[in-house]
Amino acid sequence: MSSQIDFQTHLPNPGRVYDYVLGGSHNFEADRQAAEFMISLVPSTRKWVRMLRAFLQEAVRLLAEEGFDCFLDLGSGLPTMEHIHSVVPHARVIYIDIDPVVVAYGREILQDNPRVRYLQADMKQPQTYLNAPEIRDLFGDQRRVAIGFSGVSPFFTADEMRRVMHELYEWAAPGSKMFATFETKEPGKMTPRLAQFLAMFEQMGQPFYFYTFEECQELVRPWQPDWRGFQPLVRWLNLPDDYITEEDREGVGIEFYGVILEKR
Repeated sequence: MSSQIDFQTHLPNPGRVYDYVLGGSHNFEADRQAAEFMISLVPSTRKWVRMLRAFLQEAVRLLAEEGFDCFLDLGSGLPTMEHIHSVVPHARVIYIDIDPVVVAYGREILQDNPRVRYLQADMKQPQTYLNAPEIRDLFGDQRRVAIGFSGVSPFFTADEMRRVMHELYEWAAPGSKMFATFETKEPGKMTPRLAQFLAMFEQMGQPFYFYTFEECQELVRPWQPDWRGFQPLVRWLNLPDDYITEEDREGVGIEFYGVILEKR
């Protein structure tokens, strides 16, 4: 690690917390303590997070088989634990995150990989990265791309998500696809532990929003689900039906859906 970068190891960092929950090694004691506290509030966190990463890997493999070799990933976190560039090493990948600590650490991890770039940008402001010179440098004039929107939907308000979906749709060429996940719960349901879990994100400056399944279907427009449609992650990953228990739904009917969207 470069000594010129302040990684603030005494403070928990969302990217490193996520890495710890995935079972990675790019984290510090503050990150591990924060992660374990989150898991104490919502014990199913580790299971859901690992399913999110498994879905990302499965979706990327499927899209690579369809001929996609340009991937633009939003809210990427640390590029560890078999992230996109490890799953499809032949592809060109641009990771995006707003956190300067995550980006600096990510660049250290990637070193001089010529097929990968890591941009510091706000995923909620597409024009700040869609016009970045790094995209033209790596993708050239290619706009038929695969976009990653995995594990990030809870950090968007409904209005933000609608706007970003429209802007990405307008930028991408016909035939482009987006792999996305959505965390849902039953409307009106809340528990004290889940409320405390959400308050943690609020305190970190990253409010966390759950949506209903019906809202998710509406928010992705004008993108359209491809032939696979919206499916719970257990189906995407061919896991047993009872892999997610009633306890894992945390008393509010939590469900995670995956979908591959397309611009027709």
